[in-house]
Amino acid sequence: MNQRESIQETFFRHLRFERGCSENTIKAYRNDLSEWGRFCADRGRDPAIVSRETTGLFLKQLSTEKKSKSTIQRRAACLRSWVRFLVAEGYCEDTEWRITLPSREKKLPAILGEGEIERLLRSCDGNEPLDLRDRALLETAYGCGLRASETAFLRLSDMDMQRGSLVVRGKGDRERTVPFTGEAKHRVEKYLSAGRPLLSSDSSERLFLSKTGKSLRREDIWRIIRRRGRAAGIAAGRLYPHVLRHSFATHLLRRGMDLRTLQELLGHASIATTEKYTHFDMELRDVYDASHPRA
Repeated sequence: MNQRESIQETFFRHLRFERGCSENTIKAYRNDLSEWGRFCADRGRDPAIVSRETTGLFLKQLSTEKKSKSTIQRRAACLRSWVRFLVAEGYCEDTEWRITLPSREKKLPAILGEGEIERLLRSCDGNEPLDLRDRALLETAYGCGLRASETAFLRLSDMDMQRGSLVVRGKGDRERTVPFTGEAKHRVEKYLSAGRPLLSSDSSERLFLSKTGKSLRREDIWRIIRRRGRAAGIAAGRLYPHVLRHSFATHLLRRGMDLRTLQELLGHASIATTEKYTHFDMELRDVYDASHPRA
């Protein structure tokens, strides 16, 4: 391992252990830093020497390549973290300029209506092990407002059926406890009694398992949502891994939940992150008012 690779590995350890970044973020930053390294190598420049000129050319090239605004913003954020790390560790001197993040692309989220959620859940009706698993999985993801990765990594020991609570591990390995009651609890109990025993291997601690008894991954959750969504007649463009979490948050706000409580349920470190759902809801209502003939 050469010196540059050693510095980068130290940077990724810094992200993981000091900043508490998720493995998905670290994986994305690895790709971003590799792109930056290739860009610098093509121009005979050291990727550990970050200048205003070079970063400007890099971001301009991404725009020329028609990368999405979210990709460009993430790569700019990666470079900014990289520079801060290099300065903090003494690999380079501090500079007066800072990398400015491009404006984030605003998209109206594809929130599912409560009727669509009901159709999605009913698409799992059946007594086969995978039907029981998928109904329990979707009820839990929607009923508890979980990220796809949080749903995939749930363990049997995370559930307290008597107290009706669920321990969830979120971004940065932060834990939170959420209510686990009603239909979600009922469907998981049914899955545990009649579905999971036909899928499980004795050594598995994960709650949701594949048909071969292996632990599900984040990508598997997305495939389940997409497959069940098709069966429910929901357009593919309205389905994505966090659609149940975003729908959960919006539905609760519409029914009067306060932001602070929603922040705790979602596990957001900042209330500002939760506030985006109020903007989402207002945008959706604006579209409804402008489009519906009887609004």
